[in-house]
Amino acid sequence: MRRVFLLLALMAALVALGARVIVAMYARQHVWHSIDAAQATNVAIVFGAGVRNGLPTAMLYDRVAAATQLYKLGKVETLLMSGENAGPQHDETEVMRRTALQLGVPEKDIMLDGNGLSTFDTCLRARDVFGLRGQRITLVTQTFHLDRAVFVCNALGMPAEGYPADLRPYAGVWFNHLREIPATFKAIYDIAVWRAGGFK
Repeated sequence: MRRVFLLLALMAALVALGARVIVAMYARQHVWHSIDAAQATNVAIVFGAGVRNGLPTAMLYDRVAAATQLYKLGKVETLLMSGENAGPQHDETEVMRRTALQLGVPEKDIMLDGNGLSTFDTCLRARDVFGLRGQRITLVTQTFHLDRAVFVCNALGMPAEGYPADLRPYAGVWFNHLREIPATFKAIYDIAVWRAGGFK
């Protein structure tokens, strides 16, 4: 029995790893690796990445800073900040808004989605709640997350291009890369269930 369990676990890991590789191969064709190569779109979606004591984590700050660079160069017109609003002590979108304002983005060009609890939720809500269905959009996040984000948004009918926000080295980033293996597999599952009518 133990041998069977280990074999099944190995097969599941290989399937998840294969899914991650396939998604990465697809998404890398839709990533701009320099700000000069980035094409203009109406909206940049900036994904949440945690707050500590009311301040953005390094990853979150860099996501907002990278999106601000695109904005100031006229590559995007509006920033959609999407993250979790779990109360005053953990309101990612408010922290993102304040950071963008400090970096010089005017209030009128910032939108907030405090119900972006996952990458799938963020992309689906951007499409259905914020009216971005069929629109070309820019996704701003770190490289380890960009493949999955680009894949999900494109699968939901939003032509998405990615811009990496890797502005510095990050401690423990290897864990984020490892986490993307099951997270990518779950994203594929979520899309399949959604297409089958499982999400209302």
